[in-house]
Amino acid sequence: MTEVPDWLETLAAQAQRIRVPRILRPPAGRGRSAAVLMLFGDGPHGPDVLLIQRSTRGRRHAGQPAFPGGGVDPEDAGPVEAALREAEEETGADPRGVHVLCTMPELYLTHSDNRVTPVIAWWREPSAVHAASPDEVDSVERVPIAELVDPANRVTLRHPRGTAGPAFRVRGMLVWGFTAMLLDTVLREGGLEQPWDPEQVEDLPPEAVALAARG
Repeated sequence: MTEVPDWLETLAAQAQRIRVPRILRPPAGRGRSAAVLMLFGDGPHGPDVLLIQRSTRGRRHAGQPAFPGGGVDPEDAGPVEAALREAEEETGADPRGVHVLCTMPELYLTHSDNRVTPVIAWWREPSAVHAASPDEVDSVERVPIAELVDPANRVTLRHPRGTAGPAFRVRGMLVWGFTAMLLDTVLREGGLEQPWDPEQVEDLPPEAVALAARG
């Protein structure tokens, strides 16, 4: 069992006060409730976070790296329970070893009409993980924080629609979109971010564009 690191305690204390950009503020009376689990742990290469590579066969966000998560089902007690359930279904992570610290403000994803609650947790007793739901998940990675904050792995990614946002190249994955935005926020608010060049802009690769267009 490992102690929650100071930076994560600091982040949890201010999580509900993190400013939500206007474009991500949930509209009244719209959107399906969903949740993602931002599970941090003490891995073999230092502090890390659990990410999945979604299956290219999936209906939504096909082929994209993401946090484990999904819709809040009627039988779930709320977003925290939904995030833990989805993480277990997708990666095999045992929820008994997960210490939930807090939730972040709800975020609205226009493309999928989801109101997403990010759940921040510490992996006090890590369990083995794998692609437990092959139809939804191609692979599972514990990505070291050191790789995420390395300026050499950071870039601003431009979508054909004209929008742009942070992205990370780690473990053979291009992490972009909603997941990259959340990681960028957490690294900054947790005081872990290293100076990087946001003016280094690249276009979203055609294969990622094609998968995103599928929904």
